[in-house]
Amino acid sequence: MNNSSSWQRRELIFLVLYAIVFYVLIIRRSLRISHDHYGKIYGLRSGWIGGRLNDVSDAQWRNFRGNLPILTIVFGIFTLLANIVRAHYHLRAKGMSVVWLLISLAYLSYLHGACAIFVLLIASLNFLLVKILGQKKYFPFVLWVFNISILVCNRVYEGYRFSSIGQHWAYLDDFRGTFRWHICFNFVTLRMISFGYDYHWARCNSRFDQKERNIQNGNFSFSIYLCYLVYAPLYIAGPILSFNAFASQLETPQKNFSLRAVAWYGLRWLFSLFLMELMTHLFYYNAFAVSDLWKQLSPMDIFIIGYGVLNFMWLKFFLIWRYFRFWSLIGGVEAPENMPRCINNCYDLESFWKSWHASFNKWLVRYMYIPLGGSHRKLLNVWVIFTFVAIWHDLEWKLLSWAWLTCIFFVPEMIVKSAAHAFQVRSAFEEFVFRELAAVAGAVTITCLMVANLVGYVIGPSGMNWLISRFLQKEGLPTLGGMFVTFYVGTKLMFYIRDAKQRRGTRH
Repeated sequence: MNNSSSWQRRELIFLVLYAIVFYVLIIRRSLRISHDHYGKIYGLRSGWIGGRLNDVSDAQWRNFRGNLPILTIVFGIFTLLANIVRAHYHLRAKGMSVVWLLISLAYLSYLHGACAIFVLLIASLNFLLVKILGQKKYFPFVLWVFNISILVCNRVYEGYRFSSIGQHWAYLDDFRGTFRWHICFNFVTLRMISFGYDYHWARCNSRFDQKERNIQNGNFSFSIYLCYLVYAPLYIAGPILSFNAFASQLETPQKNFSLRAVAWYGLRWLFSLFLMELMTHLFYYNAFAVSDLWKQLSPMDIFIIGYGVLNFMWLKFFLIWRYFRFWSLIGGVEAPENMPRCINNCYDLESFWKSWHASFNKWLVRYMYIPLGGSHRKLLNVWVIFTFVAIWHDLEWKLLSWAWLTCIFFVPEMIVKSAAHAFQVRSAFEEFVFRELAAVAGAVTITCLMVANLVGYVIGPSGMNWLISRFLQKEGLPTLGGMFVTFYVGTKLMFYIRDAKQRRGTRH
């Protein structure tokens, strides 16, 4: 036992030193290629750190960052007003739904102008569908057909125009607001499905989620439903929570976060924002990706850019989702946390997905995975679910390629995991072999994750063959080998982090 502990300590020291050297090399090389090529890439603007240019090539981040001051003022006024009215009039769910609905409709009018009418119209049609057919056995099928049809039509037509209803309404097309409503409607669609299922389970005496259902049995009114769909702090980007969870917190504000905890949450967010500013001023990862300049780089530099883009994406979504969750917490509604684990601390597809858009994952489990049969049909369900996720994001071949590549990588992982759970470790040697094989499997999975996400969000399916051929050439093979060893080392480090958390949890 002592020899084993001694070996583990030496191994941990080696792994930590390797990680430090790896990140020093990555940072040095990233600074070099950003300095050498900044004049050839797009999306750089004047920055405020050390006279350096700032990478604002990502449209989503650029819009969020640019509107951050006005968003903060608006949400500060919104939540302050709502909390004062709640405290003064002692409002419960129905009363607060009216307050937040009025606030949120003003917000929608600013975002979408007259086109907010389309949001309300489609939401009303869904509400009627739920109320009329919600108690039928075939209702879930109708609910999915209606909402997926709306989702596809919104994408195909990129929203609707009043002129298509009649020329005497065409003048309203000039009042389209600052934000295209069909982009936000993805989240509204998820909420409409959530309301439909929760109502269906409540009326059909389903055993699923019985405790929560009984609490919310009288709160399926139109005002609470509409408030749930357009609740201002979560309208644009989520996170996503079920209708039952929202209505219960509208009735009684969340108590898991004290005022001090919410303030600390906000301060940590500000620190993360500074990290993002530091990253975009020093390393122009996303600008390289959108400029296609990375195709002219060496395999080593391509790996650095790809790795940097994934970290940039993670931090971008981390900041956007936590910003809106912060304001929702102040408003008394706690949504599930997205990004509960760093992207560099995931060594299998399942943990990566659960730790990325975690609230969406919970939604998929509740409203798709379990109704489709759960673990009994896991190998089939994963294809249905990830195809829906791709369509939900956008109607693009590269997203479908991402979804199906993820499934191709996911299926072997599920099979191996099932075999691993059945395997009985009987000796220290078997434990050592099992851990080493798991680390190799983790390195393979991380490589597959990088490929799938780069295909889905950066290079597209047409660039996959080029990327593979570049790394399989003589120049790329050492980089591929070094990348695999690095991911192996990273996986071993994650094992130590996991074990430390388990020991800490056992002590508590």
